[in-house]
Amino acid sequence: MKPIEAVNDFVVKFANVNGSGSASANELFAKAILRMGVPVSPRNIFPSNIQGLPTWYEVRVSEAGWLGRRGGIDMMVAMNPQTWDADVAELEPGGYLFYDSTRPLPPSKFRPDISVIGMPLTEICNAVYSDPRQRQLFKNIVYVGALSVLLEIEPQVIEKLFGEQYRGKEKLLASNVQALHLGRDFASEHLKPPIGLHVRRADKVRDGIFVDGNSAAALGCVYGGATVAAWYPITPSSSVAEAFQKYCAKFRVDPATGQNRYAIVQAEDEIASIGMVVGAGWNGARAFTATSGPGVSLMTEFIGLAYFAEIPVTIINVQRGGPSTGMPTRTQQADVLACAYASHGDTKHILLFPEDPHECFEHSAAALDLADRLQTPVFVMTDLDIGMNQRLCRPFAWEEGRGFDRGKVMTADELEAGKDFGRYKDVDGDGIPWRTLPGTHPTRGSYFTRGTTRDPYARYSERGPDYLYNVERLLRKFRTAADLVPQPVVRTAAAPTRLGVLYFGSTSPAMAEALDVLTAQGVQVDAMRLRAFPFPDSVAAFIAAHDQVFVVEQNRDAQMRTLLVNELEIDPARLVKVLHYDGTPITARFITSAILRHVQATPATRMPARHATELQP
Repeated sequence: MKPIEAVNDFVVKFANVNGSGSASANELFAKAILRMGVPVSPRNIFPSNIQGLPTWYEVRVSEAGWLGRRGGIDMMVAMNPQTWDADVAELEPGGYLFYDSTRPLPPSKFRPDISVIGMPLTEICNAVYSDPRQRQLFKNIVYVGALSVLLEIEPQVIEKLFGEQYRGKEKLLASNVQALHLGRDFASEHLKPPIGLHVRRADKVRDGIFVDGNSAAALGCVYGGATVAAWYPITPSSSVAEAFQKYCAKFRVDPATGQNRYAIVQAEDEIASIGMVVGAGWNGARAFTATSGPGVSLMTEFIGLAYFAEIPVTIINVQRGGPSTGMPTRTQQADVLACAYASHGDTKHILLFPEDPHECFEHSAAALDLADRLQTPVFVMTDLDIGMNQRLCRPFAWEEGRGFDRGKVMTADELEAGKDFGRYKDVDGDGIPWRTLPGTHPTRGSYFTRGTTRDPYARYSERGPDYLYNVERLLRKFRTAADLVPQPVVRTAAAPTRLGVLYFGSTSPAMAEALDVLTAQGVQVDAMRLRAFPFPDSVAAFIAAHDQVFVVEQNRDAQMRTLLVNELEIDPARLVKVLHYDGTPITARFITSAILRHVQATPATRMPARHATELQP
């Protein structure tokens, strides 16, 4: 079998043991390639419980800029005997296996169609370091040094990264540089470098930034005007609140007095955290919580109160595998229906679907505006893949002088002038009533906030007409929201086609690559990326323009497809499920294979049709 040969286009996967200190070394490997101007997309796959269990770190290297998982591994750095057989099996034919050869392994542990590169890492580290922890930690840096020779990664780039990480800690800097060169020296002398995979300096990163979605969402909340956060720790959302605290300490402290202009509360549970956010929103503060699926389950009663009492609330839901505890450190898009209809009774909530950290920043700020303007809960539906993995994306931008949209808030002057105030009265047909903030006026504009039925002036009522007025007005407000939320993004195929595809959130990078692969294979597909619920009219128009529309999502039960059928009354037969739900991020190969299988089984779908964009309003 001929070894794989590729320049700036391959996948390396590290198989390690949790708690071994490998994560920082593997991240160093990815960042070094990025610093050489070559886009990378790393993903950390780690266990949810104790030290000593398997962990993986996958790095997609793609000068073309593909940031989704491709599928398949070109080089495996196998450092965990527990997972050896499965790790070796993942390698593409012609791939490379790098391993610690201190202990010899029988031939049966290898494959004849791969190149094996053994290096006695443990032996090298035992000879240099006496402390057991140092031996373990520096073994990771030693293999990064060896890989830098095999793949031709510039050592100066890695040393500069060390210098940034250990600025002011010269002893740590020197010891890490020493370990790096231990690996480089051995590889140069004994491993016959380089191999068929090469990193070549490029200029493809340009002004891109490398950041995780949770940090981006937290910064979006700061720029969006949030001053209150209440949360309870839960994987994978905890770092949203932690990052918000870090940014607030920098941007929300009065320079004159040193006083904090923010409140962050780690509550005793998710119920308490959402209760605090609802109270803060009622009081006029911009407030949010960050959680995941199990937390949303506990929050639903308060979410229903905020919906019916019409209180602004922003909820950042970093989705993970479910149900129940499920897979806390794996990714899914399985909370779509739970959040869209959260709480008992007839409820519908606004959902925003960011595709990357850039949109996590934008959508989190937008959610705070939408929550105020629409006086309702708004969910930012990110997930573990976006939230906890660093991703190359466009720089964040904020328009100078951009203000906050507080919506229909009646002022003291308006009340003093005798303006009619009915807290739940629709005065202009958009379903959104006026509100006042506590303390606006000493005698006017007050009302009683309750979760029970009331009339337009907030007076308690169990009359059927008053109930109908409220719930139907809430539907008008929901329809108004369809024009205010981020609108879908359409990619039109190069030739007319009867095929379309809908996708959203973290499926986006893999979908972009899959569309190019399908085009190269002669399959034309129009694509629409959904960015929010409620769906604007353009979504129904896109579906109507195609005979068959694939709906790509990462859950078992086709939740987005169900939402489309339910809300738009679409014939289910026109929506083809493409479902990926094993907890790993979806790959371009998975999407391409699923669509090709369907096309080959139904050749009539190749018949031409007008472009979808020609039929959109």
